[in-house]
Amino acid sequence: MVWKILKIPKGKTKTDKILVAAIQNIAGFTPSNLELYRLATVHSSIAKENGSGYKESNERLEYLGDAILGAAVADFLFKKFPFKPEGFLTEIRSRIVNREALNLLARKIGVANIVQFDQKNAHLQQVILGNTLEAIVGAIYLDKGYIRTKKFVIDKLINPNYNVDDLVNSDSNFKSKIIEWAQREGKDVRFEILNVKKGRNHKEFTAQVMVDNEAKGTGYGNSKKKAEQDAAFKTCEMLNLLSN
Repeated sequence: MVWKILKIPKGKTKTDKILVAAIQNIAGFTPSNLELYRLATVHSSIAKENGSGYKESNERLEYLGDAILGAAVADFLFKKFPFKPEGFLTEIRSRIVNREALNLLARKIGVANIVQFDQKNAHLQQVILGNTLEAIVGAIYLDKGYIRTKKFVIDKLINPNYNVDDLVNSDSNFKSKIIEWAQREGKDVRFEILNVKKGRNHKEFTAQVMVDNEAKGTGYGNSKKKAEQDAAFKTCEMLNLLSN
């Protein structure tokens, strides 16, 4: 990713300036309500109670951003493929906004540089980046409105990071890809759940792909299925299967 040098507003603390610069580079504009973006980066693992006894984290913004992101991507695909049926549009949208894809996209555009979480959990960042990106989308929506948010989704997320035509022809079921490869190569493959951590509001699964009893990719997710898909994707990368 190429980071641009943009003008940082005066009168901000050092921490504020870092966050403003990060949002400028991620979104291409200066935030109007910086507090929204600060909240969007706070994971529930470090949330602190406010004066009303409510723990402030990015979960509500994530909920909002998930809906707005889905709507913006649906809008984009509806116009790009005017004669495709609903099932096709739903499948392609899922390939763009599924948890594994969002985690990878969030890391690529620099969300890992600003997310705040309990760093005692070494694996947590690997599973929360996509959620944080959704929270940032929610913050943009509240700060700038839907039209500006849709422009961000299309210009900063979809167009620079996805070849939608290639995506249409790709197989996003990485678990099936691994199983098919193993059958062709006469390999024994299995998926193991190594760990399940229970948080106050969610679970975190850790999955491992084993090929002929040798550990390959390790994946994380808030469900067994998502963790296995993440592990399968990483195994596909290790085995150079993504271009096949």
